[in-house]
Amino acid sequence: MTVLLRKCLSNAGVTAIFLIFAALIPRESLAQERVLPQAQSEFQLSFAPLVREVIPAVVNVYATQRLQQQSNSPFMNDPFFQRFFGGRGFGVPQSRVQSALGSGVIVSPAGIVVTNNHVIADATDIKIVLSDKREFEAEVILKDELTDLAVLRVVEPTEAFPALELGDSDALEVGDLVLAVGNPFGVGQTVTSGIVSALARTRVGISDYQFFIQTDAAINPGNSGGALVDMSGKLVGINTAIYSRSGGSNGIGFAIPVNMARVVIESAQTGGIVLRPWFGAEMQAVTAEIAESIGMQRPTGVMIAAVGSRGPARSGGLEVGDVILSVDGVDIGGPQALNYRLATRGIGGAASLMVLRRGQEIPVTIGLEAPPEDPPRNETMVDGRNPFSGATVANLSPALAVELRRGFDETGVVVMQIEAQSRANQLRLRRGDIIREVNGKDIQRVDDLVQALGAQVRDWALAVERDGRVIRVVVGS
Repeated sequence: MTVLLRKCLSNAGVTAIFLIFAALIPRESLAQERVLPQAQSEFQLSFAPLVREVIPAVVNVYATQRLQQQSNSPFMNDPFFQRFFGGRGFGVPQSRVQSALGSGVIVSPAGIVVTNNHVIADATDIKIVLSDKREFEAEVILKDELTDLAVLRVVEPTEAFPALELGDSDALEVGDLVLAVGNPFGVGQTVTSGIVSALARTRVGISDYQFFIQTDAAINPGNSGGALVDMSGKLVGINTAIYSRSGGSNGIGFAIPVNMARVVIESAQTGGIVLRPWFGAEMQAVTAEIAESIGMQRPTGVMIAAVGSRGPARSGGLEVGDVILSVDGVDIGGPQALNYRLATRGIGGAASLMVLRRGQEIPVTIGLEAPPEDPPRNETMVDGRNPFSGATVANLSPALAVELRRGFDETGVVVMQIEAQSRANQLRLRRGDIIREVNGKDIQRVDDLVQALGAQVRDWALAVERDGRVIRVVVGS
């Protein structure tokens, strides 16, 4: 850092230094206007007062998973011996503890903590440790794999906990100063500073809802679930991932915007289920070629590639070829941005879209509705002498399609779970497979499948759809 500072000075880059420290002005004035420091004494300002307010609300999260495993006999996985021991191995099962370390943020004095889902996934025991070293048992009240967020609650809280106020991540601008707080590498609570490097990063591949804040504040393993705060001490993001080839920080870190986290937190406190608006259409980004072909000056927005047979997109009058330019007055850069804007609006009311249709901009209103579970899923465990024995299946609805990350307008009978050492497992079925046909009979509902599997036949002719491809096989009874 000293070398960089000297280089800036040698190049008469005093203005650059002013910009770096601009956000160190007292927070009351910062909330009104971003200004440059006016005197040398203002360079002596420190983050310490802000850090003192923030640190008590950031916790370490220790998640453990107790696994049962067999003895370490070299014969345990030998197929010959498994014939006699039924795959149970040798000796008495042993317990093994698998641990994970991350960070979390207290967002309610009642002991509500938000963290990353990957920090506590499959954990059987969770403990949070405050900055003053006090430890508390915690339980999961909501997991949301789509955003990689989880909400915890302190078990039987006996006091009011320090909590961070949720800010507005949409108010962030590139260049704003931020602090990242967490427990990197398990060394203890650590604070790093940086700026917002970019907004609305979508090509990160971390979760289904990709709309991340990028920062150069140092984020390392163990920071996951920690706080990204602005200069008013408000939570603006949940630190989630880094871009790194070595495992350490390269100055490219990503945080989930707090406006997305707010939806998950509120859902955990009100019902334990995250409901997001359903769109009901297939979207694609507007490329330079598409923009030129339809007379747009620049590639922006989202083009409608297909409209579902039902849903807000159809009821709102959207058509194939429409380009959505904005949602509630906010410009849309691509499909992920549209998903983010709708998801953070929540259920209820309507959203106002500006749509480009055949060269004309027209307003369109769509309802903010939850995807319906119609038909009811009717989860059923298949048994008997048939190829699907041991599989749990369900009717595919818009709500279940979202849960399983399926297409927006798919129907049929979907595989939910497969029992180990079952005929369905031998058939190598997977969660998310759609059963299309049994012996030439079209399968639309679970009842259709149960009826078809009740027949006495010598061979089973099956058609199963996986990743858009239909696989046909014939198996014996």
